[in-house]
Formats: sequence, structure tokens, C-alpha cells
Amino acid sequence: MWVRRAAIRPVPSYALVPTRVLEQIEEQLAEDDDDSRQQLDDAFTRFERTQPALAERISAVLSRPLDETALALGYFLTLAIWLAFDETFDKDLQEVNETGLTSVEEALALDEQIRLADPAEAVDSDDVIAMEQPDVLAFVQEHLDAALEANANDVNVDDVHEIYRVVLIEVLALSYAVRPPSNWAALPSEFTA
Repeated sequence: MWVRRAAIRPVPSYALVPTRVLEQIEEQLAEDDDDSRQQLDDAFTRFERTQPALAERISAVLSRPLDETALALGYFLTLAIWLAFDETFDKDLQEVNETGLTSVEEALALDEQIRLADPAEAVDSDDVIAMEQPDVLAFVQEHLDAALEANANDVNVDDVHEIYRVVLIEVLALSYAVRPPSNWAALPSEFTA
């Protein structure tokens, strides 16, 4: 339950990605043979076809001049996150359109402004997202920390932050794009505002 302000909408409980799926995706992406590389190429193609607005936004960030650590982290995390959502929700994962993507970007920017304006605010925007998608954010932060630790002297922290931000946007956008299950019961009208 929130006691502080937040501009980030809650993620429905039916849209949570479990740790086991993230672990499976990580294992798949770690394989390095011809068959695995072909599956990876196919996954990129499917991502671009099924999520064109999101793929374009991510490509725009990844095509900037970024250091090698940030770039590798960006490719790995953005693909792993999409694969986890695709694996978990399959046909229930709807396309993120441009309006939905812009809405998520604006909500994240507003949430960051709210937190900067309140000196007593102890929770960052990524903490809010971690409360909404805990397993996904734990996965992202684990890989982010590992990359920063392994490349502490060579990494451009601003580039990594740029990647982190686009990953946060991807996580929220895909979370909101999950179609409710057919047996999902809406709250009774006396509980809705």
C-alpha cells in the first residue's frame, strides 16, 4: 500500500514475471553455439515485429555512442526482459503502442520530479518499479551491479544510467501491455473510484 505520492501506475498482479522464467531466459542467452545465435536472431526479429514502437525506442538508445559495457548490458537486458514477458504471457502480451510508451515515459519523468522535489522522499522511482515488478527489477539490478563491478574503471556511468532508464521504461510498458486473464474479476463497483 502506498503512503507516498507516485506517478507510476500499479502493475496488475496478473502481469508479474516470475524469477524462474528470468532464470530460464538467462540460461538461453548464455548459450553460445550456432543454434543459439540463430534463436537469438529470430528473437530480435520477432521483438521488432511484435513490439515495433518499443523496439524503435530501444534501438534509438542503443544506436547512440555508448561505451561497450553499457551497450552490451543494453542489448542483453532489453532482449531478456522482452523474452521473459513473451515467454510468460505469450498471446496475452499486447503490442505497446506509441501512446502507451509515451505515457510510461512521462509517468516515469513525473515520478522522478516528484521525488526530487521532496527532500524527505526516501524512495527512488526505480524502487517504486521494484515494488511493482520485484523479480524483474532484481534481475536487472543484479546484472547492472555485476557489469559495473566487473568494469568499474572503464565504464561510463552516464551511459549505463541511460540504459537502465530505457530498461525501466520497457519493464513498465510491457507490464501494462499484459491482457487480463479471462477469469480476472474486476473489483465490485463499490470499491472502484
